[in-house]
Amino acid sequence: MSNTPEIISYSPATGAEVGRFPDTSDATIHELVARAQSASHQWRSIGFKARKIILKSWAHYLAEHLDELAALVALETGKPISDAALEVSIAIDHLSWAARKAGRYLRDSHRTPGLLLFNMSTHVEYQPFGVIGVIGPWNYPVFTPMGSIAYALAAGNAVVFKPSEYTPGVGHWLGESFNAIAPQANIFFVATGGPATGIALTNSDVNKIAFTGSSETGKKIAASCAKKLTPVLMECGGTDAAIIDRDCTIDKAAEAVLWGAMSNAGQTCVGIERVYVHADVADIFIKKISVLAAQLVAGRDYGAITMPKQLAVIDSHIRDAANRGAQFIVGSEDSVHPPFVLPTIMILAPEDSLAVAEETFGPTLTIRSVESIAQAIALTNASQYGLSASVWSSVNGRAIASQLQCGMVSVNSVMAFTATPSMPFGGVKQSGYGRIHGPEGLREFTYTRAIVATRFNVPLNFATFNRRAFVDTFIKRTIKLLNR
Repeated sequence: MSNTPEIISYSPATGAEVGRFPDTSDATIHELVARAQSASHQWRSIGFKARKIILKSWAHYLAEHLDELAALVALETGKPISDAALEVSIAIDHLSWAARKAGRYLRDSHRTPGLLLFNMSTHVEYQPFGVIGVIGPWNYPVFTPMGSIAYALAAGNAVVFKPSEYTPGVGHWLGESFNAIAPQANIFFVATGGPATGIALTNSDVNKIAFTGSSETGKKIAASCAKKLTPVLMECGGTDAAIIDRDCTIDKAAEAVLWGAMSNAGQTCVGIERVYVHADVADIFIKKISVLAAQLVAGRDYGAITMPKQLAVIDSHIRDAANRGAQFIVGSEDSVHPPFVLPTIMILAPEDSLAVAEETFGPTLTIRSVESIAQAIALTNASQYGLSASVWSSVNGRAIASQLQCGMVSVNSVMAFTATPSMPFGGVKQSGYGRIHGPEGLREFTYTRAIVATRFNVPLNFATFNRRAFVDTFIKRTIKLLNR
């Protein structure tokens, strides 16, 4: 029997053991990072076309084994198999897009030198950092980290991936699948383990950290990385809102908002947690969403709460709202039935109650009637978070969306940006900074290098101690002429 420390993965739905995986030590983390650093130079040098071939082959492998991976995701997270398959499918689409588009969006960019340096050639290069440390979450253990892994690899970086300790089997499977395609590449390593493994990764010689998780944990990681000025990409939580205007199609809005709130048992960073609905349609919206929610069955329509300690958080948020005057239109104070949480919808919850102001991360929803969309916008923006939102309006959706202080908005839909590889994903305020996905996501894993080269010599040399008076005169006259 091995004496190597292990972590054990359990199914949150049944409690059955899924598997045992190494609790990766500090020394092993540093060894993996060193190996990745060494191999990253070759990976960068083979260029976009060669990387595209390898990454497309990986996407093909994942597609061929989609059911196998989805079954493991469902087992480790407790979500329904159909939701797991959807997650894996979207992740594969992102991988394929990053592989195909990296060469387009990261190619050298030529710039205009301007009149003063008309004899120069100027361009910008996008250079990979080297090794990216990816710290992934448990709620979407394939889709979310793939937003960093795929884009970082496509940009020419090596990756050391630390999956959540609640879904180590999924992380291990991803690593093994890549090794099946590129067994000698040494540019994608998976390090399973608990929080100490994540700390070791942030303290290692990685060139950038991409983190997904809670805002509080994100702050600790950012502080750790600040010691070496290691750049970080933070995708943290939110209390995302839906705004329901009086001119929208209420039936569609109610159905979509309910799914956005309850799917994956509400364990979605961009899931809807609060609704602001125009008073003119509030009663009918509340009635329709209540009827639909009452038909949901925990364990059938959505799964178990993956992280056991989250049950206490959800329970505290529900009871805090109840104690402060919230009324239940679906569910009750006793909605938590481990490992499940029943669908719970509340009205009249105060804006500073935990269920409204903090991320609950469960199948709960608060609804508030507002007298105007201006009020809905103000309440939405009052949050300390700013990840995403959903807007429902037949005429004013885009105008409303443009006034929201968040990184992503779906108009007459929910979470549509997640399945759109060309669109950047990320938030503002306490929800983090930096972007994954899209051209912005590719460039997030590069640094820019400006190169200015002399094309031909001219007598107007100002970079010398022997600069002549007529050069100063020429510069001043030119600047005045250009800025008249």
